[in-house]
Amino acid sequence: MRMTVAELRACKAPVRYAGAGRAPRRRRASPEHDAQVAVFAWAAFAVHREPLLELLHAVPNGEKRDWKVAQRLKAEGVKAGMPDLHLPVPRGGYAGLYIEMKSGRNRPTEHQHRKIALLEAVGHRVTVQRCAEGAIAEIEWYLSLGARQ
Repeated sequence: MRMTVAELRACKAPVRYAGAGRAPRRRRASPEHDAQVAVFAWAAFAVHREPLLELLHAVPNGEKRDWKVAQRLKAEGVKAGMPDLHLPVPRGGYAGLYIEMKSGRNRPTEHQHRKIALLEAVGHRVTVQRCAEGAIAEIEWYLSLGARQ
């Protein structure tokens, strides 16, 4: 399941934004977003080799939102501190895999440390990754573990 960096870049799907066709707006740089997009592009490319990648999903936390949207999501159960990616597949004695994406000098928050500790206490593997390649390597390693006993 190993991919070269060139293959990873080749599988990136173009991202379309609302308002396509208008003059392009300047976007803030978001390395965590870009890394997460690359992970899901890789997963879409590799799902034919590893069907369990179909279960990999993002947890919609951490982004600044309009007050009304934030209230609605909170009412629906979105919780601060949950890691960004989740693969709910038991492997090697773990109940599932969670990955928190960070970039630059960013560190996990106190909410995130608390949630990570709780997730590890109930048997999940939780890791913090700083790039798409690191997250992909973690997912590949995790999936190579034997099924949970």
